[in-house]
Amino acid sequence: MDRDIELRHLRYFVAVAEELHFGRAAQRLNLAQPPLSQQIRKLEELLGYALFVRTSRSVGLTVAGEALLQRARRVLRNVQRDIDETRSIGRGEVGSLHIGFVGSGMLTTLPAIFRSYHKAYPRVHLQLHESFTSGVVEGLENGTLDAGILRDGDVNEGLNVTTIYSEPYVAVLPAGHRAAKQKSISPEILRDEPFVYYPRTSGARAFEKPLAICETYGFRPRIVQEATHWLTILRLVGAGFGVSIAPACVRSIASPDVVCLPLRDTKTVSNIELAWLVGDSRPIVERFAQIAKESRKL
Repeated sequence: MDRDIELRHLRYFVAVAEELHFGRAAQRLNLAQPPLSQQIRKLEELLGYALFVRTSRSVGLTVAGEALLQRARRVLRNVQRDIDETRSIGRGEVGSLHIGFVGSGMLTTLPAIFRSYHKAYPRVHLQLHESFTSGVVEGLENGTLDAGILRDGDVNEGLNVTTIYSEPYVAVLPAGHRAAKQKSISPEILRDEPFVYYPRTSGARAFEKPLAICETYGFRPRIVQEATHWLTILRLVGAGFGVSIAPACVRSIASPDVVCLPLRDTKTVSNIELAWLVGDSRPIVERFAQIAKESRKL
């Protein structure tokens, strides 16, 4: 397009071409008729060809005018689409959002958060990456993740962290354990039991929190077997390898060969947390954070 031709020239031309009447086109554009006529003549001068056949009674398109009408409509339509797309990006309504999450979060309110976000922003490509808390934090720090769902994450000054879900811990026992028929137990009962537990590398604070419950009773659990997923830990407990302490959400995947009992006399809870980088004010991240925070009201 010639550098002197502006979008307004095309808008003016399309209005006249569609109305085939300068007066009606001027009303449509909220312009006076003389300035509109001047701008159309300016466009014709820039193109070097007449766009309209004018008589005292009618206005018609020339061959060049008919050709330009199709192209002008396309240009204006594409520009409007680009403007709308830019506004949507600015509002965080389109794009790709990489979310890291701990697997146990899927046993809490996390699926509902993902569902609400997808419903609210269906044009955002939500890319989910399952990992441990330590892995999610690493992804946030190296820029491969936009936001993360942690369980009892370690203190990190580079991250905004807010709790979106809290739950108590339960004791996980084999169904044949001597305390399995009780409604709740004291952590003291676990003093001499072998433990099946997850590795410290998954997250230091998440690792220590349940063990600290036992330490208040004067003992630190003897870990005899490690596993990286709660389903595996529960199956190993059911197979007689030991006992464990787990977030209460694991009840939903417990098989008949284990029992999950509330722990008495402890107020310690496990927190599912939303995390994102300090200073990251992108709308696409803020919209996800808003929906995640609202889940606390559910």
